[in-house]
Amino acid sequence: MKPGDKALSGFEKRFGKMPEYLGRAPGRVNLMGEHVDYNEGCVFPAAIDRTVFIAFSPSGSDRSIIRAADLKLELELDPQALTDRKDTGGRQLPGWGLYPAGVLQSILTENLVAPGILAVFASDIPRGAGLSSSAAVELGFMKAWQTCGGWDRPAPALAVMAQRAENQYVGVRCGIMDQYASAYGRQGHAIFLDCRDLTARMVALPPGYSIVIANSGVHHSLAAGAYNDRRAACEEAVRILREHLPGIRALRDVPVQAFQENAHLLPEAIQRAARHVVSEIERTGRAVAALEAGDVAAFGKFMLESHISLRDDYQVSCSELDTMVRIAVDLPGCLGARLTGAGFGGCTVNLVQKPQADVFMDELRLRYRTETGIRSQVTICQAMDGAGVLKL
Repeated sequence: MKPGDKALSGFEKRFGKMPEYLGRAPGRVNLMGEHVDYNEGCVFPAAIDRTVFIAFSPSGSDRSIIRAADLKLELELDPQALTDRKDTGGRQLPGWGLYPAGVLQSILTENLVAPGILAVFASDIPRGAGLSSSAAVELGFMKAWQTCGGWDRPAPALAVMAQRAENQYVGVRCGIMDQYASAYGRQGHAIFLDCRDLTARMVALPPGYSIVIANSGVHHSLAAGAYNDRRAACEEAVRILREHLPGIRALRDVPVQAFQENAHLLPEAIQRAARHVVSEIERTGRAVAALEAGDVAAFGKFMLESHISLRDDYQVSCSELDTMVRIAVDLPGCLGARLTGAGFGGCTVNLVQKPQADVFMDELRLRYRTETGIRSQVTICQAMDGAGVLKL
């Protein structure tokens, strides 16, 4: 059953009536610019056709009943108990419940109306795969409460509110990329987003090529600490470098040459992390320029360079991801491959010539399973529009 149908049927079964609205929010794949959004650099994600669907109606009170159809679990939220991270029964919120609860708190922080809702949601975005299932849940519920509250905010503002929910409530110090892509995507395009000022331009994806996502089968948990540790290392690098490069506020402000001249000032682990970020910011700009100029092969080479930097300097890859990338770049028709998302597991993204895509996917599945023993889901994804709501 498709997730939209699952959400609708789940709502009718749980509440005995059809919902008034069906919301949707996509996951995303990042083509270039990994771990630079929280360093105020530029990123290049696309919203994809892996989606969270939320069937919802106003509840008629200030309390919300939210059911996760895929988990067959539900919770009731009282806006007065949000700061305690508890449901109306006084129980600690489950991990999945932190996302809608955080969104609700973020909305209330803005002094916006957030009436209670009845909601059932379902998704075909694999959790822990680096495709931003959490951001899609956040944007889906942001649109649900926006619809029932009757207020209007542009997509970038919704992304910022959703990011605050994840940073301050869930406890993952993510950048803005995931939420922005889910809110602002456009069919057939990727987004070249400046994470400092949130200016963006749409870049048409090249015809004749497929974006192939391959799931390593290794799941990550960002809140476990590794993600936050990397961000802390970047902040420490800025603190040290600022003494010699006055005026910098983020690694985005450090040119490659200036970093090379001052890298010896940094402890080894912090130096590696900062080197990835500084080089990745420059690499992303060059990659997008190449794509816009029609040089798809150059873009693919930049993708592989990005993976190597994430593996060796930022150290967020794993043996399974490295194996998947190594296999992919040796297959006919593949121009580039890299891990996508935070790393520590999850997915790779591959740029493949369309005539070779089916054979590429079959061979990647076969060779990866032969080497690792893991069955991998390998699929073509399409760039889609950002979050929206349909009145039923």
